[in-house]
Amino acid sequence: MNGLNEQLLQLTYIRFLTLFGQSAMLIFTLFMLQAEINIGLLSITFIAFALLNLATFARLHSRWPVTEPEFFSHLIADLALFGGLIYQTGGASNPFIFLLLIPLIISASTLNWRYTLAIAVAAIVTYSSLLRNYIELVPTGDSHIHRLTNLFDLHTIGMWLNFILTAIIVTWFITRMRHALEQQHQRLEQQREKMIQNQQLISLATMAAGTAHEMGTPLSTMRVLLAELKNDYPDDPQLQEDLSILQQQVDGCTERLQQMARTVRDEQASQRLLSAEKLVHEALEQWQIIRPDATFSLTICASGDAPQLESSSSLQQALLNLLNNAADAHPENIRIELDWDAQVINLRIHDQGPGLSLEQSRHLGKPFITTKGKGLGIGLFLTSTTLARHNGEVRLYNHETGGTLTEVTLRRYPQSLTEEMPAHV
Repeated sequence: MNGLNEQLLQLTYIRFLTLFGQSAMLIFTLFMLQAEINIGLLSITFIAFALLNLATFARLHSRWPVTEPEFFSHLIADLALFGGLIYQTGGASNPFIFLLLIPLIISASTLNWRYTLAIAVAAIVTYSSLLRNYIELVPTGDSHIHRLTNLFDLHTIGMWLNFILTAIIVTWFITRMRHALEQQHQRLEQQREKMIQNQQLISLATMAAGTAHEMGTPLSTMRVLLAELKNDYPDDPQLQEDLSILQQQVDGCTERLQQMARTVRDEQASQRLLSAEKLVHEALEQWQIIRPDATFSLTICASGDAPQLESSSSLQQALLNLLNNAADAHPENIRIELDWDAQVINLRIHDQGPGLSLEQSRHLGKPFITTKGKGLGIGLFLTSTTLARHNGEVRLYNHETGGTLTEVTLRRYPQSLTEEMPAHV
């Protein structure tokens, strides 16, 4: 909901509050002060207020945003209805005359100065006309003193109730407006952070693509030279063994570059529904092949069937990055916990390493920032970006018993969509 939609919603609340307060005051005036009130005419005004509010609620359920001219028209309508209500209840002598300021306060808080100036002029003209044109609320009685006493009591009580009502309305609206502005500011900051992150990711991807392309030529040259060296020194078994190892490393680098290109090309096709437990087991199986030196224990904390989530090769790679970080910190006794509830899936990885310094905690997740003293410092950045694309996030803490606790949160796949699509388990 955009800003003016939110303010229009608050305006409907103000109308309901005003109707309730005015109704209570008029009932008190009618029965306690024996005032002569045209119930039929007032009923028409209250019905107009109610119909306007119902129409506004129906309008807010549409997908079109509220514009400034539309919001201005609502404030003008409120001003006219307030003026009609006060006209029937004593005009300018009515202590609730200051209700005419409510549309002006709202306009000054939300609309530009031209609309606010127009509403100010309309409020002044309405107030001025009510000085001479109105329906008298308390009729002249047999006793002039009795009439003055009734008028004074009515005005005093009305001013008190008007103060309370105005204080509630102003406090409510300004507080809600400030809250809406803060939320809008937070959304803008999040969009700004996301834009910066996307720019960094694009730059990183561009550099990676260029580097992968450039690496093809030296790898091909190394492969040719290694083959020639093998042919030139067939009688040196030690050299032949070393050359075979180098050949395997070159072939591994070439295969890795080709796999990277295939992964990018087939990323969309690799997406599938997978249970959270199956996803973690697959990631751990790949991780054990890469890091056979690492030891771990896996605990499933929740009961029942594991929820489904949308998996992909990039998500599995993100989990591998986090597992590798834990193994780099300390490869032994890594504790892994999988848990879930009705909304989210939680994966916690607790290593027994030295933990995080304060300086490292401040810069985690930023590109080219590493906590290991080696590497390029892009693993956690890519991981957090991948998790964000899967409606998830990653947080790192210093565990109270030592080491680092890595907590991954992922949104469950919607149950209705899960039932329509077959899961890969």
